[in-house]
Amino acid sequence: MLAIVGATGTGKSALSLDLAERLAEEGRPAEIVNADAMQLYRGMDIGTAKVPPAERRGIPHHFFDVLDPADEASVAWFQQEARAAVEQIADRGAVPILVGGSGLYVSAVLFDLRFPGTDPAVRARLERELEDRGPGELHRRLRELDPASARTIDAQNGRRIVRALEVIELTGAPFDAGLPEQPAYWRPAQIIGLDLPRAQLVERLDRRAAEMWSEGIVEEVRSLLADGVRFGQTAGRAIGYAQAIAQLRGELDQASAIEQTAALTRRYARRQVSWFRRYHDARWLSADQPGLVDEALARAA
Repeated sequence: MLAIVGATGTGKSALSLDLAERLAEEGRPAEIVNADAMQLYRGMDIGTAKVPPAERRGIPHHFFDVLDPADEASVAWFQQEARAAVEQIADRGAVPILVGGSGLYVSAVLFDLRFPGTDPAVRARLERELEDRGPGELHRRLRELDPASARTIDAQNGRRIVRALEVIELTGAPFDAGLPEQPAYWRPAQIIGLDLPRAQLVERLDRRAAEMWSEGIVEEVRSLLADGVRFGQTAGRAIGYAQAIAQLRGELDQASAIEQTAALTRRYARRQVSWFRRYHDARWLSADQPGLVDEALARAA
């Protein structure tokens, strides 16, 4: 298996398409497996930078548009389904290319990680507390119960805080929000990491936030809502979509919505870089270097 990782805005999707084409030219067909949590959702295209079907160059793509925005994605579910897809691709004699920036989703497929179960009653109670009291109070509770996990989970990431508290309550053990220092691979894999200097990445991310609005993210959200689509907790908090929803409700003007989206995207990119830099075996390449595809092929070989 080949994996392409890195912060948002580094060109992972474009590289995956180029690599798949080159591999096919060499007689090794490839198929792309999405590991971006927000690209799982139907209708959420502009804000997730999803490659349109017409631009996928005839290369099979998996795990795009498999959930409704009302659905809640689960990393345990994704691990099971994505691994099954990887095995099916390999059985066909093709190269599975895992592509995405959602660190835990990528890691769930790459590494031998196991995820505790869930309890609907406990989850519902904690989610009510989150709604009533806000993430800050639940994060303070997490700091008391599991300081190590609290340091790795954003104090505003209510869904992750709820999951950590749920696991602690169900298992009586700390929630492992990170990765082991040297996790074992689930199956042989080569990881290509894409990187950019911080200033250059920030410029790209700020431009991308503005492009979401010029490309019509507000109209996309308005159309989904008009069709009766309901945004669940996960989809409704997606960067860009939460701000577009707030704009439609009159809670943000357009300039503020774009600026908030840009700021949150920059913050998210920092967390992605920190996560993926822990992949000791990753081969890091500059996203804008000449001959990127050739170099990626050489590293993958």
